[in-house]
Order: sequence, then C-alpha cells, then structure tokens
Amino acid sequence: MKERATVICKRDGRILYVRKPKSKWALPGGKIEVGETPEQAAVRELNEETGLENLDLVYLAEYEKDNVTHYIFMAVLSSSAKPAPQNEIAECKWSHVKNVSDLNASAATKSIVKSFAKQAV
Repeated sequence: MKERATVICKRDGRILYVRKPKSKWALPGGKIEVGETPEQAAVRELNEETGLENLDLVYLAEYEKDNVTHYIFMAVLSSSAKPAPQNEIAECKWSHVKNVSDLNASAATKSIVKSFAKQAV
C-alpha cells in the first residue's frame, strides 16, 4: 500500500487544487519519504508544490482508495496567502467545494473533497 500526505487548503468556501502539465487536478500532497511523518510530508509537499509555508495543518483522517492510504490534513488560508505553482506543478486554482463533481480530477480527489472538505478547522 502506498502512503501519501494530502492537504485540503480552504479559503472562503473554496478549495485549492494543483495540476502537473497535462494532468488532472489534484489536492496538494505527495509521497511520504522514508523517515518522514505524514505531517512532515504534508508540510514539505505543500511548500514544494505551492510555495506555501508556516501553515497550521490539522490532521483529519486516513483515507484508503485504489491501494493508496492518504493521510488527510486541512489548512485554512488567509486572503494574503498566495499559492503559486512550483517545481512539477503547472497550475494552481481555487474552486468552490460544491463544484468538485465537475472538476477534471481523479475519483480519489473528488471523494476526499466530498468526504472531508466541509469539516471546520
């Protein structure tokens, strides 16, 4: 089973998504490296993909889908936070939680957003 740290970034009822070139939209996150905790991986991946740092992440739950365990974290971003694509990420975008079904994203991404995004931090 693969392990990933996945971060739901919320602001004003919207969720932050990232996309690699020619890929579907996804939540920021990635593989947990050897010796890392899920939270350390979430902080690292969020910074590597969006440039965001010094955020308070709240652990929500583990979610299993397609032989992957996602460790789900949430962060509420202020209006001054300016995520920008970094490294392998081509684009960042905000989308309302209610629009997740219309998003070109994986089944896992859609399911995670539907299951956890309405939780308050």
